[in-house]
Amino acid sequence: MNKYTNSFHERPHALADSLILEHYSLSELNFETVSHYRERFARVKPGHPWNGLETKEFLYKIGAWGKLRDSSKEGLTLAGLLMFSEERIITEVLPQYFLEYREHTDGEAAGWTKRFTSQDGTWSGNIYDFYFRVLAELERHVWSDEGRALLGEALVNALVHADYGEEGGITVEKEDRSFRFANPGRFRIPIEAAMAGHTSNLRNPNIFKMFLLIDVCKRAGSGLKRMCDMQEQALACPIDISQQTNPDRTIVVLCPLQFPAEISATMETEPAGQLEQSEPEWLDPDSGQETESFITNELNFVSIDTNSVNNEENSLNITKNSVNIGSNSIKNESDSVNRTSSSINKELKFVNSLLSSVNNDISMHDSNEKGETIDERLWKMAELARRKKRLAPAVMEQLIVRLCRERPLRLKELAELLERTPDGLRNNYLGKLLEEGKIRLKYPDQPNHPRQAYIAVDE
Repeated sequence: MNKYTNSFHERPHALADSLILEHYSLSELNFETVSHYRERFARVKPGHPWNGLETKEFLYKIGAWGKLRDSSKEGLTLAGLLMFSEERIITEVLPQYFLEYREHTDGEAAGWTKRFTSQDGTWSGNIYDFYFRVLAELERHVWSDEGRALLGEALVNALVHADYGEEGGITVEKEDRSFRFANPGRFRIPIEAAMAGHTSNLRNPNIFKMFLLIDVCKRAGSGLKRMCDMQEQALACPIDISQQTNPDRTIVVLCPLQFPAEISATMETEPAGQLEQSEPEWLDPDSGQETESFITNELNFVSIDTNSVNNEENSLNITKNSVNIGSNSIKNESDSVNRTSSSINKELKFVNSLLSSVNNDISMHDSNEKGETIDERLWKMAELARRKKRLAPAVMEQLIVRLCRERPLRLKELAELLERTPDGLRNNYLGKLLEEGKIRLKYPDQPNHPRQAYIAVDE
């Protein structure tokens, strides 16, 4: 047993994963794992000076190797052992160490259809290889980029925040339509503070640093907040976080939207009124597969100027089967959609349903009273985004421009109107609209002005 093992358990408030195991050398490492990490690091940071370092110096830079300043001794850090060694060697230092993935598909009477553990002997058993092996399994079960990102975030959080000296080990389970992540140890700060993302108290800062350097996770303290921010687009129910004692344990349960196999079946069997619950990939903001005809039709609705809707009631002829806007006529008939891709043909009923919902929005604007305040008008204008959590990017951009044409709007105001996260709006839409000159900053010379706002640019 390594002489630092006892001090690890006796110093619960120390930065445990920085402890130096002076009797553990480079020969204790799985060099396939180290090689994989260095290859990924080089891809993420191709011009980084660490790429040219020898193995030991590279491991020292990332926190996997340590040196005792009051002596000439050096060795692996606990973080380096967990990330790059093998299960048999790791358990010499941490007898309770255990990793497990298991899944139970729908319809099975009992038992697990897939399972592997750190004790298999078929792979290294370290946490780095566990992350990528489990991630590959998780990504098979979700159909959206948001869902995949969310599961990856939950997985790395379990690894970074685990107390590897506690009992129970780390388990990841897929059962029915939920995913369960459990790790030994409890949060070191209140859950509310962790979810707010303003504070952080990392149990394993060196492990976190190693994952951060290869872009597996983001800045410290942002994990739970990012998960909650993604939940509205990737989940069918809220994130469930619970903590247990004796032994201490944290459990996170996620319920993503439909799985890939369910998408096609839903599209072929469900009536139009139910299709809104399973929006297809071409309507995903990140898919980049918007169909030109559909986008054009939607933009025709969204780009109607509010004043023209209010002042020219006779210019709108909204009936059950068609919408006539000026000279542009959109007919909800199959031959008008057949000119688009085959995927649109499959979702014709869904498109009709969406067009109908947009018609309702137009009717709302048409019924505005003259005494309506601008904030009330903005709230009604943004209702489509609040009701549809997934809008085509071009539609969302047009909606943002229209809102900013009414009056200068701050990021927080836009986020509230559209029910989107500020970071999501800034990264996915506002930056692009600024570059294209469709909106501008109220204080262009002071980007961080406390009252910064966005204003539509008149064409």
